[in-house]
Parts: sequence; C-alpha cells; structure tokens
Amino acid sequence: MGRQFRVKKLKGGSPVRSEILQRVDAVFPEVVQIRRFLHENPEISSKEFHTSRYLKEYSQRLGLEIESVPPAGQSAGTGFIAILDTKRPGKTIGLRTDIDALPIPESKVNLAGEKAAVSRRDGAMHACGHDGHMAILLGTMNILASLREHLNGKFLFIFEEGEETGSGIHPMVERLKRKAPDVIYGNHLVSFLNTGEIAASPGPVTSSTARVKMKVIGRGGHASRPDRCINPIFAGAAILNSLAIAWSNQLDVTKTITFGITQFHAGEARNVIPEEAYIGGTLRYFDREMGEAASDLIRRIAADVARAHRCRMEFYPDFGPSTPSVINDGELSNLVRDVVRELYPGAWKDNVRWFASETFSRYRQICPTVFSFVGIRNEKVGSGAEHHNPHFDLDEESLKYAIGTMSGFAIKMSGLNRQI
Repeated sequence: MGRQFRVKKLKGGSPVRSEILQRVDAVFPEVVQIRRFLHENPEISSKEFHTSRYLKEYSQRLGLEIESVPPAGQSAGTGFIAILDTKRPGKTIGLRTDIDALPIPESKVNLAGEKAAVSRRDGAMHACGHDGHMAILLGTMNILASLREHLNGKFLFIFEEGEETGSGIHPMVERLKRKAPDVIYGNHLVSFLNTGEIAASPGPVTSSTARVKMKVIGRGGHASRPDRCINPIFAGAAILNSLAIAWSNQLDVTKTITFGITQFHAGEARNVIPEEAYIGGTLRYFDREMGEAASDLIRRIAADVARAHRCRMEFYPDFGPSTPSVINDGELSNLVRDVVRELYPGAWKDNVRWFASETFSRYRQICPTVFSFVGIRNEKVGSGAEHHNPHFDLDEESLKYAIGTMSGFAIKMSGLNRQI
C-alpha cells in the first residue's frame, strides 16, 4: 500500500535477540496453562462469553485498557481490543487472535495417544488451534507489557469473535478503523508444517472462498407412488454428478479450485418423498475470476439439470464469493522472515499457501497486513491431524516459536527508545 517500514535488525547475537528468547522461555509455562484451560473450556462462535471475560481480566491485570466491540448483526459483542500505550510517538501495531471453537465432539486421543487437554463441554472443541492463538497473544502481550518502557507507539491486541462463522469480523474492522493501525499481524498454527517451521510468504497465502447454498425443489408425496411426485433427491444427485464432470471439462485446468460438498439434506421419513433437498458446501481458490466463473457454472448446471427432472432451483442470497484471500504485504513478509531467521535459524519456509480461508483477510481494508503459519506437527506427541477433526491436537512447543515471532515482529516495528 505504498508505506515504507524502516526497522533495525535484531542481529544474531544481539542482546535484543537473547532477551526475546529468554522472555519467551519465562512466559512459556504460564502460556501452556492458559492454552490448556482455554482448550478445556471451548465456546463456539458468538457464544464466547466466558472466554472473553477471561481474556479481558488477564489483559487488565497487565494494566491494559479494554475497548469492547459492540454487537452488530450476528455478532454477540464478545470481541474486544486491549490497548498498550507507551505514551511515546511511534507506530500503532495490531496483533490479532481469534477466540471461538467449533461445534465438534472431541476425541480424547490424538494420532499417538491421550491428549494433554480435552474439552469438558460436549459438542464443542478447539479443533483449529484458536486456543493456541489466544495463548500466543497473551504470552506476547505479557512480554511487550514488561518492555513498555523500552518501546514506542501503541499496541492493539485484537480479540476477534466468531472467526469460524464470520460473525465478528465486520464490527471489529469498523472499530479498528477509528484506531488507524499502521500494520496488523496475525498467525495460524497449522498441522501441515512441522514444529519449528514458520512461513509468511508474500502475496496470497490462504484461499478465497465461495459459499454453495441451494435448494432443489420438487413435489413431495407418498413413497408408494413416486410417479405422482417429483423427487428432488434424484435431481440433486444428478446435479452433483453433472458438476463433477463439468469441473474437469469446463474450468481452466491451469488454475486450482476445490469443490467441497459437505451437506445434502432431504427428507425425514422413510416413506415420504420430500418437497425439497438442500445442497451446501464451499469453493476454494486463489484466482478471483475463477471463483466467479465456478459459481456461475454451478448455477447454470444446477438449473438445467433440475429442469430436466421437472424440478426448480432456489439459490440463497449469500451463494457465491464470500471471504477473499489473505494477502501478505511483501515488505512486512520480509520483516517476518528476518525475525524468524534471526531468532530461529533454519525455521523459515518459502512459498507456503493454505487452501483454508480466513477472516483475517478483511483487515487489509484498514492497513497493510501479514499472516504467518507456525507448524505444530510432531509425530512423537501425536499432533498433525487435519484441522476441524476430532483428533486434532497441537505440539505445545510450537507456541514458543509463535510467541517469539510475534514479539520480535512487534518490537522491530515499534523500535527501541533505549537498549533492553
């Protein structure tokens, strides 16, 4: 976005590098306790009332000002910003975490054995690492608060409600516009990288997503006389088969786009032909025009096939492109790379992208942003299961790398007003 970021390096053997690593080690035991507590007490999107209270109380104990984000739309108002103001001129630096869990029953075992922490709430689980993200931000907050006399500017610790459903991002963006941050940094723990591996490549690093939400509408009736009905189940199955063929024949084969059908709901009784069938899922892609073309393809084929079966289609208003890609600012990406190479030689990974989507992409409306991936895969502790999976778990050692990288980035952006 045209902004220039001039910062000093944390040279390999410098006191600053040593100080960061020592402080990460010092807060690590508490961070592990925090992460386990949050993991055991998950709350799903826009229900994070106890989680939000816990995070606010921790922030206040460090002397930070709390600014709540009022509810709006689907938001319940559980998101907030904790502010550390050094009272010295300098940049305003945003550091973000998500705070919600998923409606998934948790398995007590990971890929190697019993987990260190398991959800105590039936049907809810931190299956995407958000418990770790919160612990990382609190650990970083602790370090920066202890160094406030050495730093410049302001730090905005962003606690985003409902990332999984997108319920909290728009109110948070509107609130942050008033704060005019210079940069916003976020991270995600990922099971496709090993513990000790970190990436923040320039350009798109997560996929864009489009929603697939549509109904096939027929005519219901008694299952004994299907000839007097119009069965939307057969039409829905034919639509999906036709789309599978079209995907490999009518879309640009040089551009990757995934078609994930996750829902096919029809009927409630064994002897009743239903009136309608619902089909839901997502598309993931990195090319905006490809996403629009694929959405149009689904609409056209679904309508044509439904018509052949004497059915009609109903497409939901929010069908189509929704969350854009997270796009890393090139200069900020280079700063993260420098921090990683200085703190953790050999940890940096180039050219890493993920087919998940992230509401973090919306912060780019406000200022330049950068989003890092921190590996959690470790066969010995059993972490490495896919995200959104009952067996998902993280290697808690990965939290050290995430806290060090976030803290180092923030310190470099802030600049020291005197030596630590």
